[in-house]
Amino acid sequence: MLLLQPKCRPTRAWRKAPILLRHRALATPTSTPLATSNGSIQKDCSTITPPYKDLLANLDTARKILKRPLTLAEKILYAHLDNPHKSLAGGGNIRGEAYLQLRPQRVAMQDASAQMALLQFMTCGLPSSAVPASIHCDHLIQAVTGAEEDLKRSLVTNAEVFDFLESAAKKYGIEFWGPGSGIIHQIVLENYAAPGMLMLGTDSHTPNAGGLGLLAIGVGGADAVDAMTGTPWELKAPKITGIHLKGNFPEHGWTSTKDLILHLAGKLTVKGGTGRILEYFGEGVFNQSCTGLATIANMGAEVGATTSTFPYTPSMRAYLHATGRSPVADAADEAAIAGYLRADDGAEYDEVIEINLAELEPTLNGPFTPDLATPLSKFPILLQEKGWKDEVSAALIGSCTNSSYEDMTRAAELARQAKNAGLTAKVPFLCTPGSEQIRATMERDGLTAALEEVGATVLANACGPCIGQWKRPESTEENSILTSFNRNFKSRNDGNQKTMNFLGSPSVVTAMAFSGKLSFNPVTDSVSTPTGEQFKFTAPVGVTLPENGFESGNPAFYPTPNPKPQPNTPIVISPTSSRLEVLEPFESHFPNNEPGELPAMTCLMRVRGKCTTDHISAAGPWLKYKGHLKNISENLLITAVNDENGEVNVAMDHDAKESLEETATDTIPKVAQRFKARNQPWALVVDENYGEGSAREHAALQPRYYGCALIIARSFARIHETNLKKQGVLPLWLADKNDYTRISSGDKIQTEGLAELLAGSRKDVFLRVTKRNGEVLLIKTTHTMSADQLKWLQAGSALNHIRAQRQS
Repeated sequence: MLLLQPKCRPTRAWRKAPILLRHRALATPTSTPLATSNGSIQKDCSTITPPYKDLLANLDTARKILKRPLTLAEKILYAHLDNPHKSLAGGGNIRGEAYLQLRPQRVAMQDASAQMALLQFMTCGLPSSAVPASIHCDHLIQAVTGAEEDLKRSLVTNAEVFDFLESAAKKYGIEFWGPGSGIIHQIVLENYAAPGMLMLGTDSHTPNAGGLGLLAIGVGGADAVDAMTGTPWELKAPKITGIHLKGNFPEHGWTSTKDLILHLAGKLTVKGGTGRILEYFGEGVFNQSCTGLATIANMGAEVGATTSTFPYTPSMRAYLHATGRSPVADAADEAAIAGYLRADDGAEYDEVIEINLAELEPTLNGPFTPDLATPLSKFPILLQEKGWKDEVSAALIGSCTNSSYEDMTRAAELARQAKNAGLTAKVPFLCTPGSEQIRATMERDGLTAALEEVGATVLANACGPCIGQWKRPESTEENSILTSFNRNFKSRNDGNQKTMNFLGSPSVVTAMAFSGKLSFNPVTDSVSTPTGEQFKFTAPVGVTLPENGFESGNPAFYPTPNPKPQPNTPIVISPTSSRLEVLEPFESHFPNNEPGELPAMTCLMRVRGKCTTDHISAAGPWLKYKGHLKNISENLLITAVNDENGEVNVAMDHDAKESLEETATDTIPKVAQRFKARNQPWALVVDENYGEGSAREHAALQPRYYGCALIIARSFARIHETNLKKQGVLPLWLADKNDYTRISSGDKIQTEGLAELLAGSRKDVFLRVTKRNGEVLLIKTTHTMSADQLKWLQAGSALNHIRAQRQS
């Protein structure tokens, strides 16, 4: 049922309650046990604690089939198999070969991606989610002046989206974390994550939860719908890279887990982890805090890893107790004794990387890619070689990667040192707490005051500038910002393609805010004080868990745990909305859904170089259209480079008609719209690691909406390739990467061999390309389509296939 009267809104405790951001927070009442104050209130862990007994029984079946020692990642995956005998198929080579049918235990969705996920879930006709699920409103709050005003503004400008999400949550029994409650990944770590669990999240940084020793995997909304409908979720069994951490960080105290993952990103590159799980082991793991491990897991997404995980450690147990989940800790202790939460002795990895933590130093990564790693001691040399200005225009700490209490205590300690030396921040210094629990504890313990006293602005508990939700004065000038974020693609943070974002730890970013120079190294350098003296920072010592426990903060920000579905709740979507639109199913490419070849296609363009999901579907101001496919599709590939002419957001239309006032070139979305109006299916040729970055399924939905049937790549990023498959777009890999330049815009493309593949053959798919001059080429491709994924393609989308199965 859709409610078409937008003024009739559901009850919203988070909207009615006062916004307690600048005063001592109220204690959460016992009726809301998801929050914990001073560790005295335990949460309802009935849907949080993994069913270890069942998981161990499933794992035992897998062991009997495989008959070999297992890595931790394998244990968690195989324990969650829907049918071990079917997925493991009698043993043999599983990693990198078999497709696993899995039963995730939980789904988490952030507000931007939840809109499309829920719109898709609504088409399935089910009364509730088959697994516990949560919605987190963190992406739609723009950073302008500070926490309180920014949150108030967001409640007005995004009211119809929040109303839709809350009404859907109420109808289907989903926990709803309203705007201001915090960043999805910090909330999941504080409330839902549990050792040995398998969960999905509609955000690429879902692996953050791996800091608690589970497998948390970022997916598109259609994958989340699999779990929510009780459909086994399919994953090609990842290879496992073992990362052996030795020792501890250097005694100077400036190196952190953020520097470890920045260093590793430099070694692996943005695609070195594709199709792999990163499994850390060794004494170095046990020397880190739980939230420090979460930082490492978070940025595993930047190397393309499926997810990251760690063996169960005492720091994880302590964190579970401190966040009100003692029943989970007790159950995990027993599971650990049973051997579930660590790798077996003798388990073999596909690759092992050795890292001596004592040899690492603070590192900056960037600009424009998160894998360009430079040790801080060598950064002045890079600065000189590149001719960059030795100045910082802004310093930003927080984001889902580094917004824990431990991170904030380090930043606050440096702020206190700076104040005592008479220093204030030389550049805008913005700080984002990860959750209401973190914000309230920071305020109680004096961390907020320490930061503000040296000029910092504390923002709302939300993603903010990390995802482009930053109202920064417009500029086209080259400038450098320092952040503790995880991504730094062009235009991502402020819309300026010349803004260079260098990623570092919160400690390094904070110290450099007082220097104002990119060349500053707090390990060795000093800062001039207003009196002309030289001041050198002492390395901060982070407090992993607050001495007086966590403060829960504003109770209005917390949902009712384990809510019952209320099926009579109307879903709030206005028929005149520019931000929300009911989805119409995509049509199949094949007449009568029978196996065949794709219809004849025209090549829209050949995309050059790095093309992330930010390039395919920009965020920032476009986030407001996440629930309206027609409107958001107008940003399709607007920052992509055309390989044929080197221009950004320019496509050629070789069939343009002057009678219709069509020009030979136009923006990429405009040319795609013309193809759609002509009912002309089209294809795209793309470069390496196409679709890296965010789990943004709009990057698959938008080309599909305009009529794209095929994308031909040198290589794909994992999440995006799956998203394309889910929406009925065929992703093919060039068998010879040199064939990339042989296909041009306007070429006619036909598939050969697809009909046999759909009918059950393992035949390769070839492309017959007819050039505009009449020359015909035959190009060989490869694919990663499983039997089920071929059914999605034939049906027009995965949801079409699921719906047809349920109706039969």
